[in-house]
Amino acid sequence: RTAMLAPLLACGLALAVGRAPGAARSALAMSVTDRAPDTELLAPGKVNLFLRILRRREDGYHELASLFQAVSLADTLRVWRLDPAEADRSTLAVLADSGEAADVPVDDDNLALRAVRLFEERAGVRCPVHMELTKRIPVQAGMGGGSADAAAALFAANRIAGYPASMADLALWGGDLGSDISFFFSSGTAYCTGRGEQIESLAPFPAERVMMVKPKEGLSTGLVYKTLDLQGLSDRDPEQLLAAMRAPGGLADQSNFINDLEPPALAIEPRLAEIKASLKGRGWKVVLMSGSGTSIFCLGPPDGPPLEGWQEDLGAACFQASFVGRDPSDDRKWYGE
Repeated sequence: RTAMLAPLLACGLALAVGRAPGAARSALAMSVTDRAPDTELLAPGKVNLFLRILRRREDGYHELASLFQAVSLADTLRVWRLDPAEADRSTLAVLADSGEAADVPVDDDNLALRAVRLFEERAGVRCPVHMELTKRIPVQAGMGGGSADAAAALFAANRIAGYPASMADLALWGGDLGSDISFFFSSGTAYCTGRGEQIESLAPFPAERVMMVKPKEGLSTGLVYKTLDLQGLSDRDPEQLLAAMRAPGGLADQSNFINDLEPPALAIEPRLAEIKASLKGRGWKVVLMSGSGTSIFCLGPPDGPPLEGWQEDLGAACFQASFVGRDPSDDRKWYGE
C-alpha cells in the first residue's frame, strides 16, 4: 500500500485537531488513537482524462461529460468508532507529509465530517467516529482530494456500522454533498455526466504510469467557470472521445485529451501554459490539466530518468503515480484492499 503512494516531494509534518466544543471530546479522541483504528482506507485522487462542458443549465450548474480516473496519489483515512454514550459528534485530526494540513478545514466545513453526519442521518444510525487524515493530495489541484476524503469517510462509517447501506446508497448520498464524491464508489474508471454525479462505472484501465505536476499557484473553481467562454468550447462529441480513449493506443494520443476548463485556467494563470510546454518539450506524449486545475498530469513517459531536477526547473511539485481501481462488484472492498 505504501508503495502505491510514492509522492516525490515531502515537506514537514503538521497537525490540526478538529475544533470540537469541549475538552472532554478532544481527550476522548486522543484516547482512542492509542489502539489500532477500526478501519484504515486510502482516498485516491482523480484526474479527468477528458472534460467536456456541454452547456450552462438553468439551475446555474454546467452540464458536463468527463472520463474520470482514480490515481495512486492518495490520502489515508484512519477511523475509530467512539462510544455514542460519551461522544455527541465525530471529530477529525489532519496530519500531512506534503505541507497541506494548514489548507484543510477541520471544523464543520470539512467534507469528511459532513459525510459522516450525512451517513448517520440517511442510514438512521448513531455512529460517532474519530478520523485521522493524512493529506498527500494537493489542494486546489483539480484532483478531488476533499471529495475522495468524503467518499472514504462514507465508506468507513458504513463499514463500522455493519454495512447498513449499499454502495449505490453511498454514491447517491455522496452526490448530495459534492458532484465528484459519487465517482469514488465506481470501479475507479467512470464516465461521468450531469454535474458529474451521474456515474457509469467502466472496466478499469491497466495500471498506467502517470506523473502529477502541481504548481505552487492555486485557482478558484468558481473563477475558472466564470472565465469560461461558452462560445469557445470544443466541438468533440464526448461519446466519440470515450470510444477513442478506450481504443488501442487511445491513452497515447494527445488529441483524445480535451479539457474545456483548461483555456480559462491558462488565461487566469499563464505560467500553467509555460509548464505544459516545458513538459511536452521534455518528451511526455500526453500533457493535460486536470479538472479546474492547477495540477497537470502526464502520460507516456520520455526515455531516460525524467525527474532529476524537474521540480526545481518547473517550480512545481512532482508526484509519480499510477492508475488504480477497485472491484465494483464487492460492496465491502475499497481501493487497495
